[in-house]
Formats: sequence, C-alpha cells, structure tokens
Amino acid sequence: MKEMISRRSFLRVMGLSFGAAMLTACNTGTADSPADSPAASVPDADTPVPFLTEDEFPRLDGSTACIPLMAQMKADVTGMDLLEAQTSITVSTTAYAWENFGLWSRSDSEDYGAQLLIVYEAPEYVKEELAEADAKLEQKAIGRDALVFIVNEENPVQSLTQQQLRDIYAGRITNWKDVGGADSPIVAFQRGVDSGSQTLFKKLLIDKGDGQLMAAPTELAPADMGGLVDSIAEYNNSANAIGFSVYYYIDQMYSKPGLRLLAVDGMTPGNDTIADESYPLCNEFYAVVHADAAPDSPQRKVYDWLDTDEGRRCIEKAGYVAVD
Repeated sequence: MKEMISRRSFLRVMGLSFGAAMLTACNTGTADSPADSPAASVPDADTPVPFLTEDEFPRLDGSTACIPLMAQMKADVTGMDLLEAQTSITVSTTAYAWENFGLWSRSDSEDYGAQLLIVYEAPEYVKEELAEADAKLEQKAIGRDALVFIVNEENPVQSLTQQQLRDIYAGRITNWKDVGGADSPIVAFQRGVDSGSQTLFKKLLIDKGDGQLMAAPTELAPADMGGLVDSIAEYNNSANAIGFSVYYYIDQMYSKPGLRLLAVDGMTPGNDTIADESYPLCNEFYAVVHADAAPDSPQRKVYDWLDTDEGRRCIEKAGYVAVD
C-alpha cells in the first residue's frame, strides 16, 4: 500500500538539551547549585515524561489511519525520536487487527503478539466472530474521526446532503447535474467489506437510510485507502469521481494534489467540526487490550495513560481529536 506518513518536526527534546547545556555553561564558576536555579528545577509541564523503555513498549496493531498516533504514543512513552518511532510502526489494518487480536489464542500467536490495539470500529462480521468466540477484550474510546467524501477540485459541487450521498451510492442519482454540478456521469468509488472506512460508510450513512447500496465493480473498490485516493485523482474523467475515506488518513498520512473534501449538509470536516460533532459523520476510535492484561503490564500502563492529561496531549499533538 502506498502510504506517506506526515513528517512533522518535533524538536522539543533537542531544544531541552540545548537549553540544559546553556544553563550549565552559565552556571560554571558560580556558587549556585542546581537546586538554587528555578529554570533548572522546574520541568516544562507539557513535556511528556517517559515511563517505559523502547524494549518494554507494547507491540501495537490497529488501523492504518492511526499510525501517526501510534508513533507519537511510542515517542512520548519511551522518549525515542518521533521519526524513528514512525518507522517502527506496522499494522494489519482494521478488520484483521481485531480478528488477530481477539480470535487467535495468544499461546499460538507468537508471530503476531500484539498487546494493544489503536483501532477503528470493527466490521459487523468481525463483531459477530468475536462474540461467537467469547473474546475477552476491553476497549475504550480515545479519539474521534469522521467519514469524509473526496472529489476532484475541478468538480463545481461544494456540498452534498446525506440523502444525496445515499442516493448516489444506491444508484438513484447518477449524474452530477442532479446535484448542482456538470452534466457528467457520477463515478462512485467504494472500499472492500473488510475496510474500516467501508464499515463507517455503512454505519454512519447507508444504514441510517434505507440500507440500499449498489455493488461496486472491482475497479471502483480499491483494496486500500491510498489506492482509493490515487484512483480518484487519476481516473480518466477524474472530475466525475467521488470516494470516501476517514479524515485523519487524508489529513495526516496521504493526500494528492487536485483533490478536495466535500462539505456534508453544509459542514466542512476539520478538527473543530469533528470535535464539536457539527460535521454530521463522526465516529470514535478505540484503544483495546485483553481483559486479563495485568495492572503492571506495559500494555495496561499505556492503556491507562491515554486517559491522563499527558495521554490526551499526545493524541492532540499527533493531530487528532481526543474524547473525554
């Protein structure tokens, strides 16, 4: 899958090291001890305090769109460089992460071994599998994302209603002129049934209407989110195309020039409209551990840390909306 993780420059650690060096240089030859210097004794309240080593940090799995958050978590919890943390994160994507984590016997899964999920909602068929297996998982919402719709910037349509989107994906509206656009056929991309974004698409939009959804031919159902974004950007008549993703994948990880997001019911997706849920297609994502994870285990410590002020700052620093 083509992915481009956003490389934000977090130089806080370097800045602190430089500042400490300057303080040492300034105090050389004086009678003041470190305890006499307020600047040396008072830490920055926003600076994360590492509490696990890199070797102790739990193995993560989850959704592709959560990779930047996982990397920020690892950097904050261990003190490692953020860019190094980014290169160490791999995921098996939403449906497979839930299945692997919940269905495999941990005694038989040494090659997998994930201890903590950062993940979007599981597809219904996976929820059924987990229920049948009586999987003992503990989960909590830690952040909020949104289902967003992508069109070519040449498309004059700026906003669609939820009902217009349902009608497009049911095949009842087939031409852009019927929703205020050009006289051109609508080419509507979807994702596969095991995709996290397809799960949200059905839950947040389709199932709130009459449930009708036209089957997408293979070429209009790319296997991954990067493929969907590429397909909309590169489709032969790209101004005709529409597709969907989750906001933070587009915002944090992978975008293409020439595309833009549609407003839905007049509301444009963004951190503010996702935080207050004025954008109508919002949904939470989760941290998940095995229910029997010991209180002093690394995965339980990180799971609990996500509820602290530092944990919330980590989520927001990574560019996401944290939830209470």
